Amino acid sequence: MPGCGTYAGVVRQTDFWTRMERRFGAAYARSYAMDQVLSTLGSRTVNEALAAGDDPKDVWRAVCDAVSAPAAER
Repeated sequence: MPGCGTYAGVVRQTDFWTRMERRFGAAYARSYAMDQVLSTLGSRTVNEALAAGDDPKDVWRAVCDAVSAPAAER
């Protein structure tokens, strides 16, 4: 599955969570989303951004940037 930088299609929340779990593992993905505040998401957590209606694709890009994901994941 393409990562955030090269994928031009729609990222649904189910796809988003699949990517998060692939990147962080099932348990830590949910923890990261709940606890990590990202400045690129307006100083909100992943969960807050998704709940506010932010596009999951944009949220995924913010996560990739925050963790300096390698090109293969982007």
